Amino acid sequence: MGKTTGRMSQSSMSCLTNVCTDSALFDDVACTVCGCVCDDLRMTVVDGQIVDVRGACRLSESWFLQQDSRRPPVAEIDGQAVSFESAVKRSAEILAAARWPLIYGLSRSSTPGQRAAVRLADRLQTNIDTTASLCHAPSIMAIQEVGESTCTLGEIKNRADLVIFWGVDPVRSHPRHLERYSGDAPGLFVPRGRKDRTIVVIDVAPTDSSRLADVFMPIEPNRDFEAIWALRCLLRGIPVDDGSRLGMPLADLVELAERMKCCRCGVVFFGLGLARTGSGHRNVEALLRLVADLNAHTRFHARRMRIPGDVSGADNVLCWQSGFPFSVNLSRGYPRYNPDEYSAAQMLERGEVDACLLVGSESVSQMPPRAVAHLRSIPTIILDHPTVESAIAPTVRVTTAVYGIHLPGTAYRMDEVPIPLRPILPPKYPSDADVLESIGRATSES
Repeated sequence: MGKTTGRMSQSSMSCLTNVCTDSALFDDVACTVCGCVCDDLRMTVVDGQIVDVRGACRLSESWFLQQDSRRPPVAEIDGQAVSFESAVKRSAEILAAARWPLIYGLSRSSTPGQRAAVRLADRLQTNIDTTASLCHAPSIMAIQEVGESTCTLGEIKNRADLVIFWGVDPVRSHPRHLERYSGDAPGLFVPRGRKDRTIVVIDVAPTDSSRLADVFMPIEPNRDFEAIWALRCLLRGIPVDDGSRLGMPLADLVELAERMKCCRCGVVFFGLGLARTGSGHRNVEALLRLVADLNAHTRFHARRMRIPGDVSGADNVLCWQSGFPFSVNLSRGYPRYNPDEYSAAQMLERGEVDACLLVGSESVSQMPPRAVAHLRSIPTIILDHPTVESAIAPTVRVTTAVYGIHLPGTAYRMDEVPIPLRPILPPKYPSDADVLESIGRATSES
């Protein structure tokens, strides 16, 4: 058995160029199922199939074990297998004929694929959007307004003695978050791990995370903004009317404000329960201002809980290339940014898009019904992994290899730290970067 510790052994490397006929062990494998991008997994590969996964959570174990269990054709047009060249040609024809095409997705890609998607959008002078527009777009807009006092997950692991989860249930959405970063993990200034930390959960109802917390503070639905501003008042010594609807009892807010002021290092992780309810980005803006106020008393941070594996990478790549993180329009030859006007779901709902290229289709089911209905009525091109079954029947489908399984790449953790991805299985499909570059060349020739 070829063993590795952080690197692939010679026998493991040979499995990438030849079909595996023996077993190989891979250490320190990175997982891109969620935004934690845990990079400490151990995989056993036998005859080109992952047969054992150590250290994986309940979300990722089955995902790894099913890799290469399905072998769809490399390319299909209207559900019929065709050559790769035919699929590229048909895709180029669809995009060239469209007046208002859309490129969307990118959160299950990697830096090479994301860069290729931006280049194609620039060549076509069209719209490009990421899955952030359906998730943490309000958070990004709030950060653009007021900034963000934040840090890496490593700093939280080593320093934070107060951890608050607001509108998020990490036990379900990010199963190893508490284990690796925010709860159990011992750190430089919290050597006993969980015993040195206080965990507070704020949510509208009890969750799996609240049952593990030291303190659960239920809050009225759509009253986050009022509760946060009450906390800001309490920090500044401004009287708060006990009769006001603050989302939770004033005594609980007083206790929370005191707990925040007195910690050595605190962090508030917030999720879609805060960012996509009530006043949306105003909730996040208020929270970011609260964290800035807290830094007059102690060290305090805020951190978004990103869900898809590399949505942070998609934001970063779009920012490098266009100056904006999502919902970008390039129709005038230069980038324009307007989350309401150029978000994928809203353009589809309004019926503006006449062709769509999906780089990963996993978020289509989260779109509004009218957007999905319009998507089904127009020509679509989908680049997806072998194990993904699309929610729509595309005009063209190209099956692509998985970064971190079949191909090297880079994924950005939820704290924007880049994590290198190594291949552990031989690739049987092209990368999305290769497909997008091929489509780009074909559109130039047509």
